[in-house]
Parts: sequence; C-alpha cells; structure tokens
Amino acid sequence: MNKFLTLALIAFTFACKSPEARRPISVKSGSFIDASVERNKKLNAREQALIEKFMTQKQENDYIASESGFWYFYNTKTDIDSLQTPAFGDIVNYDYDVKTLNGSTIYSFAELKTRTYTIDKEELFTGLREGLKLMKAGETVTFLFPSQKAYGYYGDENKIGSNTPLMCKVTLNSITKTKDD
Repeated sequence: MNKFLTLALIAFTFACKSPEARRPISVKSGSFIDASVERNKKLNAREQALIEKFMTQKQENDYIASESGFWYFYNTKTDIDSLQTPAFGDIVNYDYDVKTLNGSTIYSFAELKTRTYTIDKEELFTGLREGLKLMKAGETVTFLFPSQKAYGYYGDENKIGSNTPLMCKVTLNSITKTKDD
C-alpha cells in the first residue's frame, strides 16, 4: 500500500504541471511586406524622376507642389480673392482630359464630357479629388499625378494601365455651395 501511495503521489505531481504555449506550425516573417515597401519606393522614385524631367523640359510653367503629393500649374488663374474653393459637400461642374506625361491623349474632353461631382461624397480618383479642392470657378489647371494619386496598380481597367503617371487638364466651370448645418 505504501508503494501504491508513493506511486500515486509521483503521478499526481507530474500530472499537475502548468500548460506550455504551443508553437506556431509556420513562422511568417515581414519579408513580403518589406519587399513590397521596397518595390513601392523604387516605383515612386522612378515616377518622381519622370515628373521632374517633364517639368524641366517644360520650364515655361510655374509648377506648384501640392501637399497631397502631386504637381500643378495654372493655365488660367482667377486672382479674385472673394472667390472660394470648393469645400466638403459642394457641387462642382468641371471638364477635364487625361494624358500620359509624353502628351498622348488617353481620354479627351469630348470623351469625358462635362462632369458634376459632390466634393468628398462621390467616387473620384484621389489626385483629381484633391486637385478640384485647390481650384476656383473659372480656372484651368494642369495636374501631374504620380500613379498612386491617379489609378494606381490596377489602372482604370480600360485605357489607363498599371502604375501610369498622368497629366490632367481641368477646367472648373462652377461651384455650387451647400449649407451644412
């Protein structure tokens, strides 16, 4: 009986050990993300160089770097300070075309027709959405968008390919202010 009690005590001691953490079957590293970041940095640098080359070839324009990561110049500028730029919810009426940086037309003014857009309430590619907010009624501005501000990796699944920097000439016809209480 004494042996049985000792054996039961030893078995009970080893049976009550604390649980161990399970190890993952596969270990994932950040190598995919690191590689993706590196690819995007190279793509961004390449597009930056293309846009800078374009700007040095066309020095007759006064280029402005936006806070949003694209460049633009005024074809027609309104110097009337009383005119306002559109704000959230305002409705804008505009015309635009889309070209490659070498000047090849992708979509003409006639193809795209006059558009109406409610600021920040409808779908529009990032660069144009931000660009319209910089304009006053009656102005025409040419924007130079790197691909991440245009149609990015997927393009428009029609005429604009993957990772294509774009040049868009935009005329803002009117701004209809809305009241948000």
